[in-house]
Amino acid sequence: MATGPRYRVKLRRRREGKTNYYSRREMLKSGMTRVVIRRSSKHMRVQFVNAKPNGDVTVADASSYGLGEYGWDLNGQNIPASYLTGYLAGKKALANGIDEAILDLGLQSNTNGSRIYAALKGVIDAGVEVPSSEDILPEEETVKGEHIKNAAESYEDDEFKQVFATYAEKKVNAADLPDLVDKVVSTIDGKF
Repeated sequence: MATGPRYRVKLRRRREGKTNYYSRREMLKSGMTRVVIRRSSKHMRVQFVNAKPNGDVTVADASSYGLGEYGWDLNGQNIPASYLTGYLAGKKALANGIDEAILDLGLQSNTNGSRIYAALKGVIDAGVEVPSSEDILPEEETVKGEHIKNAAESYEDDEFKQVFATYAEKKVNAADLPDLVDKVVSTIDGKF
């Protein structure tokens, strides 16, 4: 590490690659609630966070872990699960009086139509206003799982059993995935 009178050690979270303090400051200056979307290799988490002097306060939170309560027993790492997580978080935010927010991606890389933007589309479809462009959001067919349905139809029987083993284990036909997404959305709507 460099030393000397002109060198200033960066803050710990910046050194660890966890926080971009410039973009965080700009978001906090807006005074709006932040939609914090984070992904892991297996799950998604969407939070609505307000900044307070003593630390951030989470107002509404949803994780793909909790989608099982609404009828989604499949994995939480695909685009439909991300959309449903964002939709659930958006409904919880509306129930807590939040109707507009700004997007906080942190240091994650962003790719148009990715899981992160599928979760954002879910938040927007739930009724929360978030400034964004339509170009970055995934298409409606992708959100409903049509791409998974098409992939399932293209495999032969032996390959299908191997690739879609978790679907068979949960007794879900991959061709019925768009209907399952609609069913989970209606279940979420029924609870909020």
